[in-house]
Amino acid sequence: MWELFFSAIGQVLLIGVLIGAGLPAIFALGVRSLAYGAGGDAEVDHEAGHPIGKVGAAIAFAVVLAVIGLGLAIIISSGFGYVVSFEHIFPTFVKRGGH
Repeated sequence: MWELFFSAIGQVLLIGVLIGAGLPAIFALGVRSLAYGAGGDAEVDHEAGHPIGKVGAAIAFAVVLAVIGLGLAIIISSGFGYVVSFEHIFPTFVKRGGH
């Protein structure tokens, strides 16, 4: 019984740290990457912009938006009697209780 309890607490703690600290860190990395891509006054040393910075920012912001969208999908689908399943790697909506 205690193994299940501590396992569940560990999972909640891990997700909390990943989403609570990980997403803001990825967003901050995207903002920093965007400044690197813009160059000029956005950078400390006023260098010219680098295109790779803009690509990195787009990837970081896409990851943050995807996680937010997935979280909203899980919350909203539960209100309609569905669950989000990751059986086939991509998230799919499955009627609660059925497969």
